[in-house]
Amino acid sequence: QVQLVESGGGLVQAGGSLTLSCSASGNIFSFYPMGWYRQAPGKQRELVATCTRGGITNYAGSVKGRFTIATNNAKTTVYLQMNSLKPEDTGVYYCNNANKGSLLTWGQGTQVTVSS
Repeated sequence: QVQLVESGGGLVQAGGSLTLSCSASGNIFSFYPMGWYRQAPGKQRELVATCTRGGITNYAGSVKGRFTIATNNAKTTVYLQMNSLKPEDTGVYYCNNANKGSLLTWGQGTQVTVSS
């Protein structure tokens, strides 16, 4: 059973940057495409960025141009570089399979809070 562990969240002012990391207790190489999801307070979890094993990325319109998803060479860690953060980016961020029909057990997520 693969366990996902997200880290790197924190409190940042609007316009600031954070880099999130997602690692796994097992080999996630076979579970691509991977994605970053976020859940804002009182809202449903949404997929904001995806990355295929071949490096093809895709982004939700709300984060396009500001967020970058990337992996290490071994494809065992997935990153989310977040720039020009806005208060509406506040939420708990999770990584998981980008195909909602193939989700792994959710990790604990990492809290991102953007102050105005």
